[in-house]
Order: sequence, then C-alpha cells, then structure tokens
Amino acid sequence: MTAPPLIFTNDPTKTTTRRHADCPAEKEPYVAEEPLVEAVNLAIYLRRPLLLEGEAGCGKTRLARAVAHELGLPYYVWPIRSTSKVLEGLYTYDAIRRLHDVQVLRARPTGAWKFWSLPGAAHGGAGVARDPSDPKGYREFGALGRAFLQCDCPAVVLIDEIDKADIDFPNDLLTILDKPWEFHVAETDESVRAHPDCLPIVFVTSNKEKGNLPAPFLRRCLYHFVEFPEDVGRLRAIVLSHFPHLAEGEPAELVRVALERFREQRLRTDLYKRPGTSELLDWLAAVFGFRGQTVPLDRLADRARSLPFPEVLYKVKADFPRRARAATP
Repeated sequence: MTAPPLIFTNDPTKTTTRRHADCPAEKEPYVAEEPLVEAVNLAIYLRRPLLLEGEAGCGKTRLARAVAHELGLPYYVWPIRSTSKVLEGLYTYDAIRRLHDVQVLRARPTGAWKFWSLPGAAHGGAGVARDPSDPKGYREFGALGRAFLQCDCPAVVLIDEIDKADIDFPNDLLTILDKPWEFHVAETDESVRAHPDCLPIVFVTSNKEKGNLPAPFLRRCLYHFVEFPEDVGRLRAIVLSHFPHLAEGEPAELVRVALERFREQRLRTDLYKRPGTSELLDWLAAVFGFRGQTVPLDRLADRARSLPFPEVLYKVKADFPRRARAATP
C-alpha cells in the first residue's frame, strides 16, 4: 500500500495548514472515544468502507465531517432515499436538456445562440458554455464520482442511511468500492478510475430500517457500533464542545443538574424511544436560551415536575408526559 499515512486523532487542537477547497470550513465539535478513532484509522489504512450503526441521534453522520475537517480533505455527502440507485452517486446525465438545446439550435442561425450551465459541482462552481455536440457538458458527477476524480488527496464520502435503498443497492455498490475502483460514463464513453494513492475514505451509516444489510456487503466493510455516551464525564465533554461558554460559574452547575435529569430519562425502561445525544444538545440549547431566558436551577432540579421542553426530548405519544404542558415554562 502506498496511500498517505492519514491519521485521525479527534484532537481539537490539531490544525491542517493545507486544506482542500471542498473541505468543511467550520470545525465539527465531535467527541469520539478511542475505539471509534481506531476504527476510522483502520478504515483509512485498509481502504475499506466504515459501516456505522447506532441509535438515531448518536452522531453517526457527524463523524465523517469531523474527519474531513481535521485532515483538510474534501467532503461529499450522498443522502440515500428509497429510490436511490448506485449510478446517481457516480454521475447524472441530462439527456432531455441536451435534446432541448439541439432543437433550439436547429431553429436559430448557427452561432446566434449560446447555452450556459448553472454553477455547480461538475464545473468547479462556475457556469460554463454548453455545446450540444459535446455530451460532457450534460453530465454531472455525484458525491462518489467527485471523490474518484481527486488526484492530489483522498476525499471523505458519507453514504448516509444506506438501508433506505432497496436490497440490491449495497451489493451493487460493492462493484464500485473495490478494485479496480473504476466506473464508466456510457453517454460520454469516459472511464473514471480513482488514483491508487487517493482512494476515497467512505463512511456508511445505517439505522437497520429494513433489517440487516447483505452479507457480501458486510464482509467488505469495517464495522463500528456508536454507543450512547452513558458516562456523565463524556456527556459533559460533548456538551461543552458545543457550548464552551457553559464550562464555568452558575451555568456549569446548571449543566450538571441538567445532565443528571437527562440521564434519569435514559435509564428509564418504560420509554418507547429514549432521547439521544441529538435531543440532549437541542434540549440544552432550549434550557439556556429559549426566548432569551435560562431555566432556573431550582425549576430544573425539581423532580416533582416534568422536565421543561418535553417536545425536544420525547418523540412519540406514549413517552410524552401527561403533565408536560402544564410543567413547561
């Protein structure tokens, strides 16, 4: 293997002087445990997709962005839908627009009409002239296709919620994410092959909406289950990475009490859906700033009353407390 020794550390003090134009501009406040950091680096070293599972809101989708920012790499997202096909992640081709342009040209004198593409990823962010005689002006590369085009550094690609697609999708993807790392654009007769030293770093997330993924796909991936951070110390670290101004003084005590109340909800066995990290961060944002006010400490510590802002924490009717409306400030 001759790939560059890219190492993800999840170190907030680490900075990269050389940053790709498609690298996320803002740092992702992500707190990863050592096993997850190790899994990321193994995926980079072995050039295998990293499959991430875990309850909704545990930070699966945020990890890829954090890796791209720390390493200064381009970052491309491919959100999967129920109708998604592998081809759209590689490229799309607008045959209808090309046909339209040909018809317009036939109706006008030669050279009297110019077509301009909209600014977009396929053209470096700038509009370019379209020539109906050149099919390349009508194809646009998708997230995975753009990653294959990188020749100076790897790109980080997030394939988000792969289990939303049909059952054949993961296995079809295997033909692309393996040797020779190549695909063909039939409309332009182009062969696109990833540079051997710049193979994409692929993250795949799954919520098991349709059960387990196919065995051949699982066999070719590295796997990591993202656990909810039950340890209060790590929870506090996550909170302060998003809200650093709450680290000292009276807000710090309020954070401590808020985390205690939140963990009590996590430990309940009668909830249909326990609140996760995403709900915690949204809830604290409301506790400390909704309508420009902060929930008083004595109100938050009062266990005789329901937690404020239950709309943020509870997502199904069965979990919603009966006294929630009356208890919400």
